[in-house]
Amino acid sequence: MNAAVAQDIAPTPEHLEELISQQLLARGRLKEADLGRARRLLEESGGSLISLLTRIGLASERDVAEASSDVLGLPLMFAKDFPEAAPANVQLSLRFMKQQAVCPVAEGEDWVDLLVGDPQDPFPVDAVRLATGREVRVLIGIRSEIGDLVERLYGQGRSAMGTIVESVGEDGARDEDDVEHLRDLASEAPVIRLVNLIIQRGVEARASDIHIEPFENRLKVRYRIDGVLEEAESPPGNLTAAVISRVKIMAKLNIAERRLPQDGRIMLRVQGKELDLRVSTVPTAHGESVVMRILDRQSVVFDFHTLGFTDQFLSQFMDVLQLPHGILLVTGPTGSGKTTTLYTALSQLNTPDVKIITVEDPVEYQIEGINQIQAKPQIGLDFSHALRSIVRQDPDIIMIGEMRDLETAKIAIQSALTGHLVLSTLHTNNAAGGITRLLDMGVEDYLLTSTVNGILAQRLVRRLEPTHREVYAALPEVVEEFDLRRFTDADPVTLYRPMPSALTPTGYLGRTTIMEFLVMSDPLRRLVMQHADMGVIEAEARKEGMRTMYEDGLVKSIHGVTTIEEVLRVTQES
Repeated sequence: MNAAVAQDIAPTPEHLEELISQQLLARGRLKEADLGRARRLLEESGGSLISLLTRIGLASERDVAEASSDVLGLPLMFAKDFPEAAPANVQLSLRFMKQQAVCPVAEGEDWVDLLVGDPQDPFPVDAVRLATGREVRVLIGIRSEIGDLVERLYGQGRSAMGTIVESVGEDGARDEDDVEHLRDLASEAPVIRLVNLIIQRGVEARASDIHIEPFENRLKVRYRIDGVLEEAESPPGNLTAAVISRVKIMAKLNIAERRLPQDGRIMLRVQGKELDLRVSTVPTAHGESVVMRILDRQSVVFDFHTLGFTDQFLSQFMDVLQLPHGILLVTGPTGSGKTTTLYTALSQLNTPDVKIITVEDPVEYQIEGINQIQAKPQIGLDFSHALRSIVRQDPDIIMIGEMRDLETAKIAIQSALTGHLVLSTLHTNNAAGGITRLLDMGVEDYLLTSTVNGILAQRLVRRLEPTHREVYAALPEVVEEFDLRRFTDADPVTLYRPMPSALTPTGYLGRTTIMEFLVMSDPLRRLVMQHADMGVIEAEARKEGMRTMYEDGLVKSIHGVTTIEEVLRVTQES
């Protein structure tokens, strides 16, 4: 093992950060333009350049760790090599380890191996050397993995999960191909408590998804909180089969079938909340990976302002929504809130004199007064087959979960031409991309121009916790780079940054939407007929007054709803 004493770490962190950033550039892990943008943001917000690069997604934590290892000549340690127990004679404060992203991993009579997340910062290494009176040998790790290790070895959570794991014993390591044994093990109290604890912690953390992922030597549990994955304390690898089998039993899935993906549902009550968990399993190299989407029916609010629609934007959207026929599309990547926006639109249109039918896969929320059809492709009831039946049910409004193929798109267009209002989603990156996506599918240009009324594109950004956010004056260079003067008359232009609090350690609480809305006009229809590319269509829409998602995000940054870093993270525009 290569050792580095505290003194070997360069005394100037700024110089080290410059070397690490240059190494990231040399390895092709960072773009010169992105580095320049990060430096300008750093002048405004302060802090660490490397930390900023990872925080806004310009470089991954793993890439930074590898570049730091090259620059400093220090060894790397990843999660698969972490020890099972903490060094017995190293006593450090839990708060210190979490704040500084450090964790002791081994010890000798006159040395301590210390895993660090920010090797360019000499303070934590010096502090540990002073506290232990021993030589500190530095190893570089990934910051998020170090946080998980600290929680596992020293955190409060270790007692609850550790006690449960100990009560399972070695029985969990028996033959995983013995289905009856797995069924028995998954039905025993310790494994039931273990899975319930994983779900309970996800609910407490306000997670939208729980990921249970088997790897060669460990089982990883991660929670998606406000759109960002965070690793949590995990059960040992020998319980992989038992934990995953328990989830499959709860979701009424076939635990003997491990070669094919499966989908199921769990209804349960946690902390007084009625929860609906959508469960998906897929086979991987080391076992089945499970994702549970948490749907809290009681907390969901179908309100446009809560979603992030501003007054000016909402009036334009409602004008298109109230049209008697045509197609309204909502686009964005998976997990960008498209379905929630469609449900909110349907709840606005849901009156006694209107018949609404939806076909979804799956039905996420049930709304009184709306006929919702669950697609079942395995028996032939896919979107296109369901749509053929829907149009004979005399609906006024039809909602299709997703336009996945030409056949579905053609039936939707036919429905719009015959006097129905059709709402649906597409997977594209922006509003103009929705038009080119339909053309690529094979939809005729003249049908597209005569049916599509508007295309909404959206993303979700983390919302600042309003009682602890900190306001600051934006630097002139930042104002100029992002052209913030076009959105405000204030002088100086002010922005906001997150401040950790007892309510949330990140300073963010919940998410809001940034969006753009392309309304079809005669000039845009002419461009579609000419098969103009996406950039030309977007330029025309902007000329007609469309504000892009990026610009909408900048406006919300100025108003203190979110931060510029968040907008850059989800839009990646320069």
